[in-house]
Amino acid sequence: MQPTASSAPPRADRSGVRRAFVASLTGTALEWYDFAVYSAAAALVFGDLFFPSKDPFTGTLLAFSTYAVGYVSRPLGGFVFGRLGDVIGRKKVLIATLVLIGAATLLIGLLPTYATVGVAAPAALVLLRFAQGVGVGGEWGGAVLLSSEFGDPKRRGFYASAAQVGPPAGNLLANGVLAALGAMLTEDQFISWGWRVAFLLSGALVGFGLWVRAKLEETPVFKAMEAAQDRPEAPVREVFTTQPRALIAAILCRVAPDVLYAMFTVFVLTYATEELDMSRGSALTAVLIGSSLQIVLIPLAGALSDRVNRRWLYGGAAVAAGVWPFVFFPLVADGSWALLTLGVVGALMIHSLMYGPQAAFVAEQFSPRLRYTGSSLAYTLAGIIGGAVAPLLFTTLLGVYHAWVPLAIYIAVTAAVTVAGLWLGRDPSSAQEEEPEPLPVGHTTSTSVS
Repeated sequence: MQPTASSAPPRADRSGVRRAFVASLTGTALEWYDFAVYSAAAALVFGDLFFPSKDPFTGTLLAFSTYAVGYVSRPLGGFVFGRLGDVIGRKKVLIATLVLIGAATLLIGLLPTYATVGVAAPAALVLLRFAQGVGVGGEWGGAVLLSSEFGDPKRRGFYASAAQVGPPAGNLLANGVLAALGAMLTEDQFISWGWRVAFLLSGALVGFGLWVRAKLEETPVFKAMEAAQDRPEAPVREVFTTQPRALIAAILCRVAPDVLYAMFTVFVLTYATEELDMSRGSALTAVLIGSSLQIVLIPLAGALSDRVNRRWLYGGAAVAAGVWPFVFFPLVADGSWALLTLGVVGALMIHSLMYGPQAAFVAEQFSPRLRYTGSSLAYTLAGIIGGAVAPLLFTTLLGVYHAWVPLAIYIAVTAAVTVAGLWLGRDPSSAQEEEPEPLPVGHTTSTSVS
């Protein structure tokens, strides 16, 4: 007998849930290793190697422009891969995104510099950064669903946080590799070839990630949608026409976490080395410590959001995010490494309290049959107004005003935007079942990918 549209999907066993959690975490961590190693290299070496200029400020600004390309290209990944994730399944799409971003990162490690091939070098760098962004744009929504759709809906905050651990884990790995290379090599060696090693390592890491993901089955929720013949024909259009408030809420709630993370894992490297006269290694170590704590704090925050109101926890952390920069910048003014580390750790703790519940909150805004598309669109579109422009604005504001106050005000404004998004969002029941929805009147089923 064919399952009806109201049949609840069967739950995976404990081992299946654990495998999905690990696959979501490791795959996302590996993709974010690729993305983060680029971000750190943009702050430290790309300005000189690919955008040579007599003015260091201009070189850094151009390097951060390529950083932004990785965010601007994400919506393409969200549109293409998000749609496919709701039509052909979560697993197939997640394998494709891992291959794409891994190949792009590997090729960046092989690129000749401006001194060798001229303008072709930065052009190729921008193209590969674009490909990275497309891969990450299609990754996040699927990674969230991979773990949360295998797990108990009552613990969605914890299970969905697996994908959220990926960025700090990848950032920790990327900065750890760069810090180790910086310690083992001279300045000239690191700039000449050492930075390439971090990119070339991506090949081995992606191979491991593919092995983990290939062993997984499709999620129970998508299997139930297939059985009920309830896969959407035009998920992107449906999200925009039937769930616009959910999309706006999910976009806005992501802005402050993206900006705060860009400040305290990317731009802080530039601020510490150029404004506080600290060494590159010291700044990287501070970020490394903060990222290592996030690996524990993010799933704890996700689990906490299963026990308290998810929106209130998220909102309280957003308010703290708006206040913290006014504490951080005076705190580090004397160039103390200990105080810099304390400031970065404090910021990333606040970020964890937003980022841990975020995946579940965003996914819960959309119905199961549109969840990959809706989550991916929200994630990628928010990245454009959040993380993409943040390092550029930080660099520009500091270059124009030569003061930290405009930077702090900017972060506070993004915190207010996130609070507005949380207010617009909904509070679904923690026991919400992952059932395919009844088919709309006049709906025709389709298994087409076109």
